[in-house]
Amino acid sequence: MRERVRILYSGVQEAAIPLARLMRRKIAEKSGDMPIVITDFAANQGGEDGLVIRLEIRPGVGEEGYSIEDREGGVNVTGHDARGLLYGIGKLLRDAQYAEGAFRPGSWRGSSVPDAKVRGIYFATHFHNYYHDAPLDELIIYLEDVALWGYNTVSVWFDMHHYSSLYDPSAAEIIDRLRALLKAAKQLGLMTCLGTLGNEAYAGSPPELRADWTKQEGYRRGLGSHYHVELCPSRPGAIERMVEWKRELFHAFADIGLDIVWFFPYDQGGCTCSACRPWGAGGFLKVSKASAAAARECLPGVQIVLSTWLFDYFTEGEWKGKEWAGLAEAVAEDASWIDYLLWDYNTTCDTGTGFILDPYLRQHGVPGNLPLIGFPEISMFATHPYGGWGANPQPDYIQSIWDQSGELFQGGFPYSEGLYEDMNKIICCRLYWDRHTTADDAVKEYIAYEYSPLFVEPIFQAVKLMQSTYVRTVSGAAKDCPAGDEARYVIQRTEGIGEAYELLTQVENQLEPRARNSWRWRILYLRSVIDFELLHHDFRISERCEAALEELETLYYADQAATSVAPMTRRARAVYRPQ
Repeated sequence: MRERVRILYSGVQEAAIPLARLMRRKIAEKSGDMPIVITDFAANQGGEDGLVIRLEIRPGVGEEGYSIEDREGGVNVTGHDARGLLYGIGKLLRDAQYAEGAFRPGSWRGSSVPDAKVRGIYFATHFHNYYHDAPLDELIIYLEDVALWGYNTVSVWFDMHHYSSLYDPSAAEIIDRLRALLKAAKQLGLMTCLGTLGNEAYAGSPPELRADWTKQEGYRRGLGSHYHVELCPSRPGAIERMVEWKRELFHAFADIGLDIVWFFPYDQGGCTCSACRPWGAGGFLKVSKASAAAARECLPGVQIVLSTWLFDYFTEGEWKGKEWAGLAEAVAEDASWIDYLLWDYNTTCDTGTGFILDPYLRQHGVPGNLPLIGFPEISMFATHPYGGWGANPQPDYIQSIWDQSGELFQGGFPYSEGLYEDMNKIICCRLYWDRHTTADDAVKEYIAYEYSPLFVEPIFQAVKLMQSTYVRTVSGAAKDCPAGDEARYVIQRTEGIGEAYELLTQVENQLEPRARNSWRWRILYLRSVIDFELLHHDFRISERCEAALEELETLYYADQAATSVAPMTRRARAVYRPQ
């Protein structure tokens, strides 16, 4: 172990300076108070005791790749570009050994280049979840942490329906927050993405232009998560109004340098009128193509992602399958305005469990042979409230998705609602980086780095057990009403709860304080406590369970969170907060 570290960078490579500072912070987090000096190559005099880590950007290994090599007195970390250097630093940090006041690089040497081109993470900044309410400086630190694992793009969404216009004071507040997050991403060298919906609209949108969401011919049900302010592209003047709103939004982010813009068809969004039917191949394509043209005008060089989220989920009868088929016909005529298609590769929508590769993709492949990226669900898993119980690791589920469809994708954007799916984020990221790794390998690397290399096996065993005990339902409380103290949170499969609790409790008693007190350990251990207490108290919330939930609420800054993402503390059970 070395008790002094010098981090050297080239003064002519400005991108290396913030990365050197990030590395210093991460070493200090695990090693505590030890001398860590950052110095320009040219200013370094050498001759001092201690480990030397030289950071350099030098093209050669491959786009966004890195190499780690021995050097006299230390190691060289070389990135093909700024992002490659970031990821090389991340690898060195994860492979290292830490002690109080000391640090030693691990044994891994070699080069690595990512397989997937788009390795994005979507931070859903809404419902007063962690991304919405956490202190901005803490959120930026979290962004840096996940970026070190290999993400190269950060996506956010401005949800219009909450506001009267872009100039609403509350809209300005969230715009400032989203801008700050994307600026931080740019400072790391990452790409930035703005999500939008095809026909989203502001509160108070013109009633005469609004979309239909009810069950109409060709639809098996009305549209879900529709706020009834969305506009119908087939009504005169509606597309022009929506494009005008999009232009205002694009200009609000233009100076940051947006790299990607999404257009989503549903949730919320859509229109069931006959003129827009089927929505995914009708009204949605009309308004998205017009909005994409505005994006390219306002944001030079921007790439367009067209989402197929929930395509043909709502349609029935002769209209079933016509959203995919209609999209294929449209891109055969003109695909020039689309850079990527996005497919949800989600759980089956009615049950929230299992995985089905879309029949159209299985039979016909990707329309227009366009590059396809994914949108994996890592947050909900048929549980309510889905953000309220601590960590929700699902390596087997994510692996099953990858085994069935990973070869189709050039990356993706996992859908994240907060800290509790941190492990799932990293699993997705590592699969994007290396198609031949496994979810289990990613979990073990995560455990060794974030908790301790000494307890990988017992924590890994607990994680595998906790997968099947996550899904739970609320009993004894009316829908969309306060749950109250009589509610029961019934875990559907209880086998393994006691064993996971015992495994993590044994580790809890042996972890060094820095790891034991970290939020990543707390959300995993508290999940085992909550499940154990529910199991032994008829699925009602005991006082110990209440204390665990209150700790989660504090970690998540969730005292005002919507019920769907709130730990079910006594305060949260007393009031229903809609999304």
